[in-house]
Amino acid sequence: MTKNIFLMMLIFSTLICVGNNVTVSANTIGESRPFEEIYPEIGYKTVEEAVKEFENHFKQDLNLPFRLPPLHFTHHFGRFSDAEGEINDSLELEFINDNSPENHYSIFVRPIEHKIPIKDKRIVKRFKLKNGNEANFINVSESFEALVFERDNWQYMLSIPKRISKKVTAEMLVEIADSIDYPSGSKEMGHRDRTMSQLTLESLYFCIKVTIKYPVYCAARDFK
Repeated sequence: MTKNIFLMMLIFSTLICVGNNVTVSANTIGESRPFEEIYPEIGYKTVEEAVKEFENHFKQDLNLPFRLPPLHFTHHFGRFSDAEGEINDSLELEFINDNSPENHYSIFVRPIEHKIPIKDKRIVKRFKLKNGNEANFINVSESFEALVFERDNWQYMLSIPKRISKKVTAEMLVEIADSIDYPSGSKEMGHRDRTMSQLTLESLYFCIKVTIKYPVYCAARDFK
């Protein structure tokens, strides 16, 4: 029970701190340094580097969605969190806009054996993905909501701020989750090539790239 509460508090704290950092930076345009200077200083790397570290650590390939929410992002960063032990090891992906802080989309990935438990009271709606797996749209906090699902020994969490819920609906997040199964074309196309294809397509706003989030631990709240 203690472990489960800690994990939920960790996710909650990260989301809140990310939102606050993005808002502060966006409100001080011209007064602060750009994200591309700040984030690398606190451990952020390119998407490919972060995914590679995550896959090498767990010795398993990771497939990511091809689709993005219908929003404009100016930055994406990646980070693999390798804490002591494996219970908190995770990949965090972050999409942000330095001019529009509400344009904020996050992806969390962690092994199913260390998944974040979701209590029924937090589930807003249940969906079934095209592969037959269940996905739960949950209330994360007063500010965030997310679609949570499992596949290929991973737990995925796709998170958005509630203030853009009319632009990015739960059904859109389901479509994003389903895009993981989008055909990659050639059978010889490896997962690393697939990742690079995602990076290229994302610049055209048709597919997804990955960026990682920053485990900033502040003001944790009980997330039972």
